[in-house]
Amino acid sequence: MSSPIRKAINSDALTRLAQAIAVAVSATLAGCSSHVPQTEATHTPNIAARAKQKPIWLSEKPTPQIPQDVWERMRQGFQLQDNLGVNPRIEQQRLWFASNPSFLENAGERGSLYIHYIVERLEERNMPLELALLPVIESAYNPMAYSRANAVGLWQFIPSTGRYFNLRQTRFYDGRRDITASTTAAMDYLTRLHDMFNGDWLLALAAYNAGEGTVSRAIERNERLGLPTDYWNLPLPAETQAYVPKLLALSQVVLAPEAYGVNLNPIANEPYFQVVEINQRMDLSKVAAVANIDEDELFQLNPAFKQRTTIDGPQHLLVPTSKAQLLTASLSTMRPDELISQRSLKPVFEGADDSEIASLKRAYRVKRGDNLGTIAKANKVDIKDLQRWNKLTGKDLKVGQTLVMQDTTKRKSGRVNTVVAANSKTSGKVTNKTQTQYKVKQGDSLYMVAKRFNVEMQHLKRWNPRVGQALKPGQMLTVASPN
Repeated sequence: MSSPIRKAINSDALTRLAQAIAVAVSATLAGCSSHVPQTEATHTPNIAARAKQKPIWLSEKPTPQIPQDVWERMRQGFQLQDNLGVNPRIEQQRLWFASNPSFLENAGERGSLYIHYIVERLEERNMPLELALLPVIESAYNPMAYSRANAVGLWQFIPSTGRYFNLRQTRFYDGRRDITASTTAAMDYLTRLHDMFNGDWLLALAAYNAGEGTVSRAIERNERLGLPTDYWNLPLPAETQAYVPKLLALSQVVLAPEAYGVNLNPIANEPYFQVVEINQRMDLSKVAAVANIDEDELFQLNPAFKQRTTIDGPQHLLVPTSKAQLLTASLSTMRPDELISQRSLKPVFEGADDSEIASLKRAYRVKRGDNLGTIAKANKVDIKDLQRWNKLTGKDLKVGQTLVMQDTTKRKSGRVNTVVAANSKTSGKVTNKTQTQYKVKQGDSLYMVAKRFNVEMQHLKRWNPRVGQALKPGQMLTVASPN
């Protein structure tokens, strides 16, 4: 067959095939249109308009809302909860927290001044937000916490470690109590330990508690014996064996507090305090009066100033955010002498709460042959008071030990501790009061008790005239509230 003929036949065949396909498609479309509602069939679809629509990507996620509660913000940043499984050591600690709900509740209340700041600093370093709960374990979020090992502050630094991380310690200032400085130091230390133990946070936490040498030796021992070298299999001291499970259990309670009978009051997800620069010595009591800040609250934010005077420390103060502008404006118009009180600075004794020093009259250094009875008699105080002031559980003394004693002249003079009773007169008005007796818990302060009962600090002090700034666990406070 010649080429022109073949081309003609092929052309005819292709034409007929195309016509057949067109008929088939038309028939199909006609059949489909019979099932379309009349209102839709009579309209020609706007294909061009549809083509202009933006595609919808199913992988896109809605922008998460910023939590209003810092507890929720903390939960979103937990990183240590994966692959824990069922762990008896964690369960044991979790059971303790569930059986003692007030511990976390009270620590959370004290920590409400600091938690937002700590969470933000952890987020900046991409560190697990479980670490914001470490001060609960270390100090119950009490910046005045003091251990037998001479560890101090929210993060419980001992003197040597504090100095290594630039936390200066003098007679008037202790950087281990400085909220911002100690937080920076703690995060620097934890980061260093995290790097030292190859990115293992559990080993880093164990080393924060027991020291890197203790953990390193335990790892080397297990390596020699061909045993696992993870935290859960290391032969560590009993305290360190419980330390990491305690933090993990606490984190799980914070994840679902209602499930464990714990009531965590919301903490606003916003800065509680602001840094205000200063350029002169100031007494915190004067600063508090100028800016209308509760004096005890100001000291809770600046506990590193051991004499409540800005000596030896940084040239700034932490003040409640709502009062920062007022304080800044006031400082710019005041004379230096208006911010310094005339009181003499009292010496600081090791082992005593600094807030208690203001009520101390003298100190006594134990000599050979001394006992509590002879010391109490010579200083005209009771043995029980001497034990309480110095946190002594027994009667054993060491030569060279310093004992502190308070002025008891008011008690000796026969003055009776009076409390506000029903129908008391205040500012010329008769107000009916209901008295409540409150038992002081570990870590309580006058500010926290006043805040808990929604009363003024000055009233709480007036109702309890014998109580100094430092409260002791077990003390009974009288709180009066209107009916």
